[in-house]
Amino acid sequence: MSWLLHPFAADFMLRALVGGVLIAGICAVVGTWVVARGMAFLGEAIGHGMLPGVAITTLIGAPTVLGAAASAVVMSAAIGFLQRRGRLSYDTSIGLLFVGMLSLGVIIVSHSGSFATDATAMLFGDVLAVSTGDIALLAAALVVTIAIASWLHRAFTAAAFDPRIAQTLGLRPRLAHVMLTGLVTLAVVASYQAVGTLLVVGMLIAPAVAAGRWARTIGSTMALAAACGVVVGLLVSWHAATAAGPSIALSAIALAGLSAVAASLRRRPAHAADPEARAERRTHPSTAHPIVTESPR
Repeated sequence: MSWLLHPFAADFMLRALVGGVLIAGICAVVGTWVVARGMAFLGEAIGHGMLPGVAITTLIGAPTVLGAAASAVVMSAAIGFLQRRGRLSYDTSIGLLFVGMLSLGVIIVSHSGSFATDATAMLFGDVLAVSTGDIALLAAALVVTIAIASWLHRAFTAAAFDPRIAQTLGLRPRLAHVMLTGLVTLAVVASYQAVGTLLVVGMLIAPAVAAGRWARTIGSTMALAAACGVVVGLLVSWHAATAAGPSIALSAIALAGLSAVAASLRRRPAHAADPEARAERRTHPSTAHPIVTESPR
């Protein structure tokens, strides 16, 4: 068991583990709804949209988390504004701002001749540099995330089925959408330290996808997703001497792939033994089961 426990004897690895677990919890709660609502592109766009703020604060010597938060908030607000006032579709608004903010960030970075190391940290994160103060902020972010998700659980569930159902039930789907966008922003900013702007969407999506193959309720999906990827990624990083952030993100994605394969193998014997089921699938091909299985009522 020394290979499992020895890496965490180092203080920086223990802080990375605690910070990673908190980030996994945040991303599990938010990522479950992101997968259920099909909002993965939003998470990726906000992740890349943080680049200008992070670049500016890095150049002037200010805390990068402030620049990341400010830039992410601007990105989220701009998406909503273009959708309402510009009469553009949701994905079109995201696509335009995604490219615009990313281009602006690259332009800012290009004005610095000694930005290579900082740019690597921005894109891929540095979970091994998590401090005690960072852990306190992550704990506060997790509490806020859980509180908002619990408060709007019924609204999120109804909107995942059909926004018209949510409206009929008086659950204010527009408020739910705004708050979910805010939670995505919070999760992306909180995860930035660990995996950077480039890999943050992997932490949002992969654990929820892996958990969704086995869980049948929102709560169980979130709990299982929180357990995916972080410890394995840190151990791989330690023993293989690889970058911690990419190792965590790749481990989560690998778990999602293994989960899909295992779930497929588990279903195959029953399907293979039932000729009527095979005929039914040929006539009516099945679709992927959604994570949301709870009734909004």
